[in-house]
Amino acid sequence: MEMKSTRESFGETLVELGRKNENIVVLSGDLEDSTRAEYFKKEFPARFFNLGIAEQDLLGTAVGLSMEGFIPFVCSFGVFLTNRAYDVLRISVCYNNRNVKLIGSHTGLTVGPDGATAQCLEDIAITRVLPNLTVLCPADAIETKKATRAMAGINGPVYLRLGRPPVPLITKESDPFRIGKANLMREGNDVTIIACGLMVSESLKAARILEKEGVQARVINMHTIKPIDQEMIVKSAQETGVIVTAEEHQACGGLGSAVAEVVTQNYPVPMEMVAVHDTFGESGEPEELLKKYHLKDMDIVEAAQRVIRRKNR
Repeated sequence: MEMKSTRESFGETLVELGRKNENIVVLSGDLEDSTRAEYFKKEFPARFFNLGIAEQDLLGTAVGLSMEGFIPFVCSFGVFLTNRAYDVLRISVCYNNRNVKLIGSHTGLTVGPDGATAQCLEDIAITRVLPNLTVLCPADAIETKKATRAMAGINGPVYLRLGRPPVPLITKESDPFRIGKANLMREGNDVTIIACGLMVSESLKAARILEKEGVQARVINMHTIKPIDQEMIVKSAQETGVIVTAEEHQACGGLGSAVAEVVTQNYPVPMEMVAVHDTFGESGEPEELLKKYHLKDMDIVEAAQRVIRRKNR
């Protein structure tokens, strides 16, 4: 299967958008090479600003530019944008509902050798709690292209969650992409698997394994964490009776928590969450880390088996 990183697709699409809209500017926290904002820098040097390792200044400057009619794309590691600059994100960006686009790259465990200090496992929890902020987590490079275009086309703050390693291309150019509307990747009536980011690919692999055991798993790509697709979640809870969520993030406050909030208030069903459970990551190769922290296809299979047993009690 063809592989490509979401950060690579973002960098390419940002240049495409820059050609069409001269109001788009890009700000970097001295990580334009890692986030692939360097592509924009090479083509539009006068519209690119490197503010150094000063994330609060990065967001503050972006807010000022947005007040003058520019559309700033702020690029850094997710762990720095959401942790180091949280107060500015909360007040200057979200409280004032500024048209600032935040690109958090190198999220999740698959940053790999950089280790726990660079692995962002809490950014979904941090961002989805903030009013006015849209939160996107595309499944692959094709969907990242669509998400980047979509976030540029709406007015207001958006957080785009990207990863470092190449991931399988599992969506098609013809697939629809609407902010707030999840995509059904696979039909099934025995269990629903709701995933985001690279865990959508793992979920599809898990569904194929379950099929060999006679279990038909529905797989949903929840590319928008906020606003979340409540209609799709409730419909799936009603039709399959159980839900598994899968994310490269802490279990607390992430996609699983967001789905559980919808389920408990509308149609309670048994749930299992495949995620990182209250621990930091460590250095290692991406695949090694996914296995160690139980974020692989077989972990999703086992979670599906557990939740189905609960349904059948």
